[in-house]
Amino acid sequence: MKLSVPTSSPLQSRDFIYGVATSAFQIEGASDRRLPCIWDTFCVQPGAISDGSDGRIACDHYHRWEQDLDLIASLHVDAYRFSVSWPRVMDKDGNPNQVGIDFYLRLLDGLAARNIKAFVTLYHWDLPQYLEDEGGWLNRETAFKFRDYADMVSRAFGDRVYSYATLNEPFCSAYLGYEKGIHAPGISDLAGGRRASHHLLLAHGLALKVLNKNSPDSLNGLVLNMSPTYPLSGSAEDRQAAVLADDMLFNWYAQPVLAGTYPAAALAHLPPEAQPPVEPGDMELIAQPMDYLGLNYYTRAVFQADPVQGFVESPPNGVPVTDMGWEVCPQALTDLLVGLNNRYELPPLFITENGAAVVDEKINGEINDVDRLNYYQDHLNAVHDAILQAVDIKGYFAWSLLDNFEWALGHEKRFGITYVDYATQERTLKASGHAYAEFINKRVAGN
Repeated sequence: MKLSVPTSSPLQSRDFIYGVATSAFQIEGASDRRLPCIWDTFCVQPGAISDGSDGRIACDHYHRWEQDLDLIASLHVDAYRFSVSWPRVMDKDGNPNQVGIDFYLRLLDGLAARNIKAFVTLYHWDLPQYLEDEGGWLNRETAFKFRDYADMVSRAFGDRVYSYATLNEPFCSAYLGYEKGIHAPGISDLAGGRRASHHLLLAHGLALKVLNKNSPDSLNGLVLNMSPTYPLSGSAEDRQAAVLADDMLFNWYAQPVLAGTYPAAALAHLPPEAQPPVEPGDMELIAQPMDYLGLNYYTRAVFQADPVQGFVESPPNGVPVTDMGWEVCPQALTDLLVGLNNRYELPPLFITENGAAVVDEKINGEINDVDRLNYYQDHLNAVHDAILQAVDIKGYFAWSLLDNFEWALGHEKRFGITYVDYATQERTLKASGHAYAEFINKRVAGN
């Protein structure tokens, strides 16, 4: 099978950026070459990781980065999105760890040598443990520590970076980490989740000012994950529940950065003790203009009314799902993009993550991941449809380059377009990876 879009599609333009994405904790390993982070601590908690694995080795990218850059180059992509490990590049006193910085400088120079644009994410969930010991994202001071980290990294990287993202998916850091306890640091507290979310957004604003000063020629923005919300039924109660869920879970992050306010319905739904700790000047800082907004999309979310919580998510029923149990719904990606474009005055958009976990089988040295390939095809079509409806989308990144450590699910789920044998660290490009490379190469060739 192949990937294709109409010949006249904007997705065929040479200006449209295609890439692959990873994150530091999920692939780097070499945990002995950096300070501990909250995920190191979380991984040793009994039952926290479904298969009992951890990120100490992961894909051993720290030692195999040259091989991995060659793999990326073989895909004909324009860009590589990766994250910097905060505890790898900075010590407890805020001083640079030159060994860690040098690793990323080699990576950046290797990308430049291969004519691949560097999309750098400064925070993909791996908060240094010493900062968590001081309160982590519950502590307002952490936002200012993040500003200092962004300052150090952007000065060290110089002009090597095409694009910076301050944060990846603050929803996951705050809601899953501090409100529901599913992710590190494993805290379950409504008020804590909302406090953490505000401090993460403040950190974004503080870092964005630094990036615009230190790296004015790079595209500087933020990456949010969003799942468009739908009611389970046509009842007024379910429709209201879906709208409330959208504001509580997703517009809680989008509206502050795009419009300078938290959603009124969400604020009204929260008890007094869970209101975000907004101080004078915070919202203006959070809402400063961005060069782009990155969106990570995997599935939609369906909600029904609940007399206690206001809304409760309804699991997929009788529809195609990925190995994560997430509904395959490409139309929802178009709905999300068009809906955001209608609701907000948006900067240019990048689809910074999109992909599927599939049960992969290696047969005769090959992985014929047809379901993943079909997922990519349908979602590229969804991006095409959104662009035709006047949404300004500049690029698309497949998640992920490699099978990797999938957070609380360990190594049980595979998102990669490249198969990783964790025992040998052998990489094998899957059918989806071959198809993605061919699709991009044909566009580059102008065919």
